[in-house]
Amino acid sequence: MVTVTGVEETRRDPRRWWALGALVASMLTLGFDMTILNVALPTMAERLGATTGQQQWMADAYVVVFAALMLPAGLLGDRFGRRRMLITGLGIFLAGSLVGALAGDVNRVIAARTVMGVGAALITPLAMSVLPSLFTPDEQGKAIGLVSTGSALGLPLGPIIGGWLLDHFWWGSVFLINVPMVAIGIAACVLLLPETRDPSSPRVDTRSTAFTAAGLGALIYAIIEAPERGWGDPLVLGMLVGCAVPLTGLVLRERRMERPLLDMTLLARRGFLLNTIAATLVMFVLSGLLFVLPPYLQAVLGNDTLGTGVRLLPMVLGLSVAAKLAPPVTTRFGARATVAAGLVVLAFAGLLGSRTTAWSGYGFTALWLSVAGLGSGFALVPSMTGALATLPRDRAGSGSGLLLTMRQVGSAIGIALLGSLLSGVFRGRLDVTGLPSGAAGTAGDSVVAAHLIAARTGSARLAASANSAYVHGMGVVLLVCALAALVSALLAAAFLPGTGPAARGTSRAAAEMVTSGPDAGQ
Repeated sequence: MVTVTGVEETRRDPRRWWALGALVASMLTLGFDMTILNVALPTMAERLGATTGQQQWMADAYVVVFAALMLPAGLLGDRFGRRRMLITGLGIFLAGSLVGALAGDVNRVIAARTVMGVGAALITPLAMSVLPSLFTPDEQGKAIGLVSTGSALGLPLGPIIGGWLLDHFWWGSVFLINVPMVAIGIAACVLLLPETRDPSSPRVDTRSTAFTAAGLGALIYAIIEAPERGWGDPLVLGMLVGCAVPLTGLVLRERRMERPLLDMTLLARRGFLLNTIAATLVMFVLSGLLFVLPPYLQAVLGNDTLGTGVRLLPMVLGLSVAAKLAPPVTTRFGARATVAAGLVVLAFAGLLGSRTTAWSGYGFTALWLSVAGLGSGFALVPSMTGALATLPRDRAGSGSGLLLTMRQVGSAIGIALLGSLLSGVFRGRLDVTGLPSGAAGTAGDSVVAAHLIAARTGSARLAASANSAYVHGMGVVLLVCALAALVSALLAAAFLPGTGPAARGTSRAAAEMVTSGPDAGQ
């Protein structure tokens, strides 16, 4: 139901392209905000004294909140007005950015990222849902493509913009850059967008939303804190046990509801389940890699922040190229072969990367980063295509929402689990002989902290040990990624269904979801 009169006049109003431009700018901001923080983390760790676990929370606070709130956010727009909730989401994202820019300690940065996750959860589904009120059916394809392109362009721009800002300004500038672009988006929504809503949409299930947030939050907390506290620590064990309660409650509640927030029965479909697992695993690997790579490029190889951002591009560009090539390859060889081959390539990239040493140089790193991007794209697009193709027409919305939510969960767990593995290996291998206990504990927090202690004490041996320990830990992470991808490739080759006509018809849509989704480069 459109709450303004003269819909046809509104759709023909030339101002609709200005409104689209503002939406594109907003999605561009979300796009580069996903990759800009990866470059900033080493600098923020140095300036704020953040441990590896705290850096993981800076990244994961955003992702966990987004995963929990994306589906109810769409329903809020349907019931209370899409323009109203889109403006609300932009305002929340703006407030979170301001808090992050002005934060003086790690906890405030984590709080700011949490607030930004709430805003992004509102913006992402609603930016697309307002397009039918602006454009006629023959214009909507072009409009959707432009919004998707804006988000996709943000991914490779993020490391470059972040690196340039950190070379010229303080670390808070990576948050402050959001302010003018989001402000433009808010003004355009107020002045140019008509209000639309769907009163027949289901009510937002606050209990299911709370179960999702509590369960994911407890799980991520346990994984991040385990390397420092120990897996046998009562708090860690309590969180691991405690996360099962709300997640079990979520599953039981959703199975009883007539119109569930997360349609768990879709996981009983073999094609949907296996393709979703494959897509989730790729996001698990990509998110983990984008978390562990910047400290290696910056602290170990000695690049500045701009150089670090530029050196992350081979992975992002490889992913983008593969996302464009995957649909015709899938049409030619089938989804099963393409997904399995992409996972094998990803496994090879992980195995190759695990051979990296502190003296390998960037050329070798760029090689396996490019291979990782290509393998990820060729696995991700057809797996998402296959998952979407198995859905009945009347459950396409709930199925795509579940698929995107699982991708976000994979991203959050990838950052938490692989980051924690790296932290544990680094701390265990770092040689702190001769350091006072306080300095030794600080050096074990992260490779950035170890280099700061080495510079303060004039210990070249500590700096060399930190580089060696970090690269060894990164190699262990990459080896785990390689093994996980290889096992998934074997499962895909054995059990994934082939590609039917429906799947081929959705290949382009899946490719757009890969390159424009909010978690696409994370």
